[in-house]
This record gives sequence, structure tokens and C-alpha cells, in this order.
Amino acid sequence: MLEEIQIKSIIYEIRGKQVMLDSDLAKLYKVETKRINEAVKNNLEKFPERFSWKLNDHESQKLLVEIFDQKDIELRGGKYKNPRVFTEQGVAMLSTILKTKIASKSSIQIMDTLNNITI
Repeated sequence: MLEEIQIKSIIYEIRGKQVMLDSDLAKLYKVETKRINEAVKNNLEKFPERFSWKLNDHESQKLLVEIFDQKDIELRGGKYKNPRVFTEQGVAMLSTILKTKIASKSSIQIMDTLNNITI
């Protein structure tokens, strides 16, 4: 079971919203990052920008500086690509699309953690 402290350490504030990176969600859901992004690509209508978006270059660089010592942002295909981020609503939607027990359990823990964080 994931600890609230673990989850808190991978929640970031971007555009005034609490978000999680696609690569972090992939690890929690035990799937590849590309599966997360395929799920979004195949269900774009379920992911309006208020649920999920790709970071622009400026946001991505700022995030790299913020977390550089804590972790490495995943390199995809040998070339860095700006990550996709998910709000609480995006996390919930993603878990319904992935339809795995791990995704469902992890999403509940993530939402519980997000509800206990104050910006």
C-alpha cells in the first residue's frame, strides 16, 4: 500500500493546480508511460485541458529544476519530451480507462492524499 508521504512527494503545483506526471502515474499503476499517453490519445474527449495537459517547454524546465535532485524525469525514445500532467479529475478518469485493480486502488489513495493537501 502506498504511503501518503510517498504520494505527496510526487504531486506538483503547476498552473495553480495540484498535478501528477504521467511517468509517476505509470509507476504507481504498474504500466509503461506510453500506455498512459495512449489511453489519453485514444480518449481525448475524456481529458479536457482542466483534467490533463502536456507541459510547455518553460513549465517542463521549471519542473526539472524543482525536482532535479529528487528524481529523473523519464526520457522517452532517447529524447526528452515534455511530460503530460493529470489533475485529480484526470487521475480519476485515467483509472476508469485503464480498468485495472492496481489503477483503481492507486487512484483512490492519490485522491485521498490530494484531498488532504492544502495549497
